[in-house]
Amino acid sequence: MEIMLCAPGDPVELRLEPTNQHDANAIGIWSERGVQMGYVSAERAPWIGKRMQEDEVAAVFQGLVQSGAYVRIRFGGGLPTLPPAPVEPPRAPPAPRPMRAAPRPVHDPHAFYPDEDGPEFGA
Repeated sequence: MEIMLCAPGDPVELRLEPTNQHDANAIGIWSERGVQMGYVSAERAPWIGKRMQEDEVAAVFQGLVQSGAYVRIRFGGGLPTLPPAPVEPPRAPPAPRPMRAAPRPVHDPHAFYPDEDGPEFGA
């Protein structure tokens, strides 16, 4: 939920978690509202953690995709720059849905159905 509240360019905080029971290299990602949004991937955490201990670090929220969120990190001072926002082509309106067939009238073989034209033989 917190990820959906972030806009591109919002500052995020990276926190080393050396006491994490699953991964001593874990780095938590926290929003500016103080809510944890997730973790840096396990493949990148050791390298980023080492750089965090050596240099000044700044991170911003970059964007949301179906599988998760992305942050942009800059070491050595200054804020990271975001790439230009992708331009989405205009979407065509959705094709109209086909109409459903009209419901079939229920036919009861034991019901009385009077002749709509009336008796033709004068009875």
